[in-house]
Amino acid sequence: MTAERWAVDAGEADIAVLNVPPVLRRERLFDLDLQFRVRLPADDDGRGWLAVTLEIDGQREWARRIDARGPGDTDVLDFHCRRTLPAGQALRLRAVTQVGGGARRQRLVLTAEAADDE
Repeated sequence: MTAERWAVDAGEADIAVLNVPPVLRRERLFDLDLQFRVRLPADDDGRGWLAVTLEIDGQREWARRIDARGPGDTDVLDFHCRRTLPAGQALRLRAVTQVGGGARRQRLVLTAEAADDE
């Protein structure tokens, strides 16, 4: 049986939403991952920053804001957690990003992958 995997690559968008539909007959365990990457201008003077808030089923799960580092390079915010989904329940992830000081959104990805619960 192929592992259940759901993903959305929102590219340079400021918001990403991932919906995992319910399964009626069994509980599921998911590894949830968020990756938000920005690019900094070559002449960045240290003012660049990036921030992301992750909501799971409408509740704020995680939020972080960091100063970006590496003029002319990329910087990343990552988050990982596990979530048990009872039978019959759907899952909704929503990531909202912000950037400042010359940082530019490059990629926003959300994934939900069925975990091996051994």
